[in-house]
Amino acid sequence: MKYILVTGGVISGIGKGVIASSVGTLLKSYGIRVTSIKIDPYINIDAGTFSPYEHGEVFVLDDGGEVDLDLGNYERFLDIKLHRDNNITTGKIYQHVINKERRGDYLGKTVQVVPHITDAIQEWVERVANIPVNGDQQRPDVCIIELGGTIGDIEGMPFVEAFRQFQFRVKKENFCCIHVSLIPQPRTTGEHKTKPTQASVREMRGLGLSPDLIFCRSVNPINNSVKDKISLFCHVPPEQVICVHDVSSIYRVPVLLEDQGLGHFFIKQLQLTHFSPGPKKLMARWRELANRYERLIDEVTIALVGKYTELEDAYISVVKALKHSALAVNHRLNLTLIEAADLEPERLNDGPSKYHTAWHQLVSAQGILVPGGFGIRGTEGKILACQWAREKKIPYLGVCLGLQCAVIEFARNVLKKKDAHSTEFRPETTNPVVIEMPEHNTGVMGGTMRLGKRKTLFTTQESSLRKLYLGVDYVEERHRHRYEVNPKFVDLFESHGMKFVGRSEDGERMEIMELSDHPYFVGVQYHPEYISRPLKPSCPYLGLLLASCGKLTSYLSRGCRLSPQMYLEEPQDDTSDEELSALDQNGAAIAKPVLLDAPE
Repeated sequence: MKYILVTGGVISGIGKGVIASSVGTLLKSYGIRVTSIKIDPYINIDAGTFSPYEHGEVFVLDDGGEVDLDLGNYERFLDIKLHRDNNITTGKIYQHVINKERRGDYLGKTVQVVPHITDAIQEWVERVANIPVNGDQQRPDVCIIELGGTIGDIEGMPFVEAFRQFQFRVKKENFCCIHVSLIPQPRTTGEHKTKPTQASVREMRGLGLSPDLIFCRSVNPINNSVKDKISLFCHVPPEQVICVHDVSSIYRVPVLLEDQGLGHFFIKQLQLTHFSPGPKKLMARWRELANRYERLIDEVTIALVGKYTELEDAYISVVKALKHSALAVNHRLNLTLIEAADLEPERLNDGPSKYHTAWHQLVSAQGILVPGGFGIRGTEGKILACQWAREKKIPYLGVCLGLQCAVIEFARNVLKKKDAHSTEFRPETTNPVVIEMPEHNTGVMGGTMRLGKRKTLFTTQESSLRKLYLGVDYVEERHRHRYEVNPKFVDLFESHGMKFVGRSEDGERMEIMELSDHPYFVGVQYHPEYISRPLKPSCPYLGLLLASCGKLTSYLSRGCRLSPQMYLEEPQDDTSDEELSALDQNGAAIAKPVLLDAPE
């Protein structure tokens, strides 16, 4: 097993997750099997109880693990399925060690940070690195480990010490260390400054870790003189100082790394010479993906009505899924984030400008999305957005709470049950159209929701979403919820045109809702954004974008067949490098199409 450790310096949020994912993509293009681990030094057991404003979105895995959003980046880039143990926290490590101490596993020894905590970290990494993630039960070849925070953070010290020991435990030829650092460029001089990086690397080396590669994050590309200076003061060769400047899209980052020779460096550094040196097949897809993104001209406007709109990372998987689908329909995504509370009548009194701006943005949108969430704040605004989309025939997708808000709105305005609500927000309502799941363990918040991959069975052929899923009998998607549609009201809903076309295996839980007299009004109880990929967009999101662009009807009428001028899938094994090179230059599709052409 080979290990690549990715650390950060100067500031947090510098892009370690995207860089780690891009390094994995680069290695995968050589036929190398890659897995990833994210280390978060906070004491929480997992990310499940965080407010989205703390660390952004809580990402959910197949096994129900609630983890850091960076694991979503890994899954999207590498097209793998990770497990809850791929996210390590200080809380998990200490809980593991304390449980062992309580069982007497340490035989009366004094339990200390060194060696017991550091040993537990190393053992955890070695165990998880060997878990298959490709669905074929084959062990990965390389494990990429991202250490959250920055070098020097007090909470990260046990992990830094663990990896200082780990590099000798696994031998130098099996370990590579990447340090990602900021290269600021003050406007007053316009000159790239290297002192913060020098200080960060000096501290890192003082803690016993010496970087093999320094990734320089900057707004603009750095020149060779800056690389030479960093090389001189940070004890790495100039060719191992890598420029990662701001680019038009994250799809460009793997290509940027390949263009700087990183693939060949890892092959040599980690002695992976038995893998093919020709990475063009997979990288051609990424290069064309990046080029295609930059060539988009037409625009589609989607309004995201949520309650955590001040931080886009709170909805990062939703945003990525929208971008994947927008790229699939050859449109640039214009995403409008609307604070749900600004749509409520009360805002007209205490913030009329916000109220009018929010409604102007909503009515100007070509499609509306209401994502998941918790708590009553902004709920009435989301319900009003559902009403606008339903009455004005605007394409709508409701995810989790978005489905529940659509059900509440329909009950109030179509079924005339004016006090209809969810028991989450109004326990005393006489029309509880959304109720708490019976098995929910009240009183304990962490890990007690309906989590992870579950099967949803389609109940009818007359479903737009089923057609988008290519007519399958069931889908398996990831869930994260405590409340569900009340099955006692289902017959009444369906008799008035709100059809529940997808249900759980026991038929009791309503998973997919569609309106029969609407171009595209869909609600799903699961979170389809979690398994959306750049080259395989999520079907519910693809439906929303198709409908918003006016393409859904023609797409379905062709049996979900795509236009002839499409983007390429992974080339077949008999595709020559010369053909791929020509493809890269000319942009012509040579394999199975997966994306839609320009508007008809």
